[in-house]
Amino acid sequence: MRKFATLGAALLLASCSGQEGPSSNSAITGDASFLELIDDARLAVANGNLPEAGQYYDQAREIEPENPGLWVDIARLRFRGGEHLTAIEAADYALELNPNYAPALLMRAQLVRDANGLSESLIWFEAAAIADPRNPEVLADYAATLGDLGRYQDMLTVVRQLADFAPTYPQVHYLQAVLAARAEDPVLASTLLNRSGLANNGVPSALMLDAIVDLQQGAFDTAAETLEQLTARQPDNVRVNELYALSLWLGGRDRVIVDQFGQLAQSDDASPYLMMLVGRSLERMGQRERAIPFILKAREARGRERIVLNSDAPNGVPLPPSTAQLRRLVEGENLSRARRAADQLIEELPQSGDIYALAGDTHLASGNAQAALERYSVAAQVRRSWPLTRKIIDAYREYGDELAAEVLLTRYIAGDPQNTDALLLLAESSAEREDWLRVAVLLDTAIGLGAGNDLAVLSLRAQAAEGLEREEEAARFNQLRLELAPDAFIAS
Repeated sequence: MRKFATLGAALLLASCSGQEGPSSNSAITGDASFLELIDDARLAVANGNLPEAGQYYDQAREIEPENPGLWVDIARLRFRGGEHLTAIEAADYALELNPNYAPALLMRAQLVRDANGLSESLIWFEAAAIADPRNPEVLADYAATLGDLGRYQDMLTVVRQLADFAPTYPQVHYLQAVLAARAEDPVLASTLLNRSGLANNGVPSALMLDAIVDLQQGAFDTAAETLEQLTARQPDNVRVNELYALSLWLGGRDRVIVDQFGQLAQSDDASPYLMMLVGRSLERMGQRERAIPFILKAREARGRERIVLNSDAPNGVPLPPSTAQLRRLVEGENLSRARRAADQLIEELPQSGDIYALAGDTHLASGNAQAALERYSVAAQVRRSWPLTRKIIDAYREYGDELAAEVLLTRYIAGDPQNTDALLLLAESSAEREDWLRVAVLLDTAIGLGAGNDLAVLSLRAQAAEGLEREEEAARFNQLRLELAPDAFIAS
């Protein structure tokens, strides 16, 4: 099974806010009436009343229309409300008003990180840290991004700087706890995490770290309880589902794994890891006939056709109406109507990157790769996540532009070097050209990041060893693969 400390990589990129997209509550300067409106607006946002917050910000804009702090707040409000493209415009305007304003530089860093990857965002984080070297929000997010890039020594340096002037800032102890977990010191990690108070406050990333620390200490049932709460809050979070299933597996709770994840593991877009755990649980329960399809599917999942629009909601959670409608249309092969509905959504919500991504999905499912790419390119300006990137790669390949697909994949890995799915995809592409040395390097990196339980990784790594004429190495990886899914069992 994969290393627990390695899964800490999932904790950092979203920082500790528990919010989607960029978040901050930086201090803003201005006169008393202006600041009162800002406070009222932020309170409305905290209460989920975005229209009321917008009204307060409009009033504040009448008082100080060129206050960069105001425009950063407006950008964050727009982003949270789904007006992603105008949010980017507001953030850019804040920088026009004051190019050295740290909160604006921080938001630009966060936006670049989402759209262009971790590496390209560093220059913006560095600029924000130079503009305000004692801004705890800047340094905490900067440290988290360095951690996601695997630059742990640099991360530690920034965390120490943060601790020097803001020792009680919650993220100080949280980030220290992440580093301790990575160093496989769960006792220290648990102590630091408790000091942060973030897990007690229900911050998702802190809860996930708490579960990882429990797993490191062998407290499998405690970890499962925490992860059960997280899956209820984030039912479509693949990492959370996998870690929850792993905690149940390690605790010997096979029946719960099957009941909880059996249906999900049958879906076309389930992770191979989850499929394998369900299959192995059934095997351990003595239900070999039921186990075989899951194990076979886990072994073949990497090479299957990518599913763009799946009609099943994760764990029974209702889909947004627009998404559900389009999925029903695609599932019923009413593709022309689906395309019209998707483009109508763009007309209604032209500033939403999510809507462009959904429209791209619909056109890709319809076989129109060019139209899909046009819509995906707009969505990628806001957030180029791995699922979106994978679909853009698929669209390029369907369009016949393999070079563009590989360039995009390589750029993505440069920005998110710890993404094992991306590393495997590039390795598979390299294997088609019989570039076995590159395949070996890519897969050794993925295995070092915790993908050593992935049957596709082990199988392809053995093939690379054979291509390099390293017989002992090939035999070792084949043996590892057989231990996870014995051929004798599959054939029985």
